[in-house]
Amino acid sequence: MSSPLAPTLNGQLLAGMLQPAGEVSEITVVRRIRRDVAERLTRVTRAHEAETGVPMSAAAQQEATKSLITEALDAFATEEMRAGRPPLRPDVESRVSRAVEDMLLGAGGLQPLLADESIEGITANGCDRVFVRHADGTRKRVGPIADSDAEMVALIRRLAADAGRAEADGEGAEERRWDRASPELNLQLPDGSRLHAIMSVTRRPALSIRRHRYVKVTLTELEQLATLNPVLRSLLTAAVQARLNVLVAGQTNAGKTTMLRALASVIPPDERIVTIEDTYELALDADEELHPDVVPMQAREANVEGAGAFTMSQLFRSGLRMSPDRVIVGEVRGNEVIPMLNAMSQGNDGSLGTIHASSSAGVFKKLVLYAAQAGLDPATTNLLVAESVHLIVHLALTDTGRRVVTSVREVVDSDGTGVASNEIFRPGPDGWAVPGAPPSNALVQALAAAGFDPSLLDQARSAPGGGWSS
Repeated sequence: MSSPLAPTLNGQLLAGMLQPAGEVSEITVVRRIRRDVAERLTRVTRAHEAETGVPMSAAAQQEATKSLITEALDAFATEEMRAGRPPLRPDVESRVSRAVEDMLLGAGGLQPLLADESIEGITANGCDRVFVRHADGTRKRVGPIADSDAEMVALIRRLAADAGRAEADGEGAEERRWDRASPELNLQLPDGSRLHAIMSVTRRPALSIRRHRYVKVTLTELEQLATLNPVLRSLLTAAVQARLNVLVAGQTNAGKTTMLRALASVIPPDERIVTIEDTYELALDADEELHPDVVPMQAREANVEGAGAFTMSQLFRSGLRMSPDRVIVGEVRGNEVIPMLNAMSQGNDGSLGTIHASSSAGVFKKLVLYAAQAGLDPATTNLLVAESVHLIVHLALTDTGRRVVTSVREVVDSDGTGVASNEIFRPGPDGWAVPGAPPSNALVQALAAAGFDPSLLDQARSAPGGGWSS
């Protein structure tokens, strides 16, 4: 449960929350209760481990924390009455309890921001330079998320430890190191948000949290959000059903992951899916009715001894041994592009992935650059791309904050020096995708066999706005 109360720095509430005048002492109570409970909780957990020989489970820690908060508040009330002062009002005590619980069990000063569904992004350059980006594209500065940078570091480390325990169901928790020796941290928060934090190599600790408002989404829902139009929805649905290999491209925050989830919603439930990511984000396995057979795989960094790393390239090789019908890649950003393209060209048709690129044509340059990291020359890379990828879908964020499909490009062939392609949907005057070059006969036949009506392209070509409703 989120709290309307958070610690302050120089009299300002964290996370941009407002505090009425005369209730500043409430903050003092929060800090005191938090300190007392944290100290007692440490003693309780150490005693439990000494007695049983195993760490206290997350559920037991949560129960103990809530009990200790109640005891600390009761003790504080008794102390106040003995001193001749009135105890906390019930509403104030409730706020204090929730605030302390958020700090010790939730996300501390981040909790109110994470509870705000209108917020899509959170960035912090130190504990007190905090900014949020809302769903409508507006950005604003909010209050601090911790009293000091040291507290911010401690908060992020606790979130990392909690994420490690969650991934291992509380047993054999995955090590999540974040210190001067390992200054970079990537993890998924319980609500599915993606957190990236860095320290030591920056002047102050910094973090970025990306939130996905649409964890479960379909192409029809994206049409309702005006990310695509009816013709694009029909074409992309047929592309997935025809088992075409599709790369979703775009810049940061363009909606690539959301589009990938929507494309995956078309995959029949009887197909086995392997997802490959550097940090869990797709969460296709969360919907057992739509995707009952999913193997989520996540890359792993080396441990304290420098061993145990498992790269994206290794995940591909392992994932292909899991007998997948389709392989879905969270994002291609390095030499894992080679095993991905090999997988697409060697029988795993219908695979999907995302890639960072400023245009659909720019995807080819990115693929060549990533393949060069693995030692593959451009000519061979282009031939492999032509053999592997069928469609590229590009998205962009408009000036009004709307995420839209701007381009759909068909990969046709390669002569080694470059990749031949048809931009069957190109950016229109407002940036939204409108019909462009005619698709090849092979693509039309494949889409038609999967239920697409080719006449929709001609209708969109002659329609005002290229098929987009006003």
